[in-house]
Amino acid sequence: MSFAREASRAIRSTLVLWVITALIYPLVMVAFGQIAFPFQANGSILTNAQGQPVGSGLIGQPFTSDRYFNSRPSTTSYSTADPANDEASVLKTGISGASNLAPSNPDLLQRIQETTVQLQQAGIQPTADLVYTSGSSLDPHITPEAARAQIARVARARGLEPNQLEDLINQNTAGRFLSIFGEPGVNVLRLNLALDALNS
Repeated sequence: MSFAREASRAIRSTLVLWVITALIYPLVMVAFGQIAFPFQANGSILTNAQGQPVGSGLIGQPFTSDRYFNSRPSTTSYSTADPANDEASVLKTGISGASNLAPSNPDLLQRIQETTVQLQQAGIQPTADLVYTSGSSLDPHITPEAARAQIARVARARGLEPNQLEDLINQNTAGRFLSIFGEPGVNVLRLNLALDALNS
């Protein structure tokens, strides 16, 4: 066989594989996702009672009002900083990620102490996920214990009975994946949307 024939065969094989793997396969997967899982494929966007999109169920966002269950801390402020005015440099290393500060780092220790004091002043028993950030800093979940620790504050602010909020937390607690992987968690955005619906 000549070199030209071998080269031609190699080029044709490369083009065929490229069309299959770079064009056909991705398009089929996009179509499958849109048909079988349209909610997840389009970002798991949650809406409020008026039908307006308020966020993704997959990405955390900050809640600081006493009327809402608060999210866990974020090293990137849940990427809500303005890129044109990022004085705290929260977006300096991107929109997701941990601080990578060692447990002995004075900045980390100071932030933990400040967060703990703020929680205690608000009458909230500090839990690990209300004090420490997640690895991505975009975790939308807190533990059921962290949600329950905030019941008294939210009940006071909303004029609700604590048992109403306990029921709401139980209704919005997702169990382990396939009953064995991970830990039960409460999606803070879903919980706060349910809270608004309860209070309306």
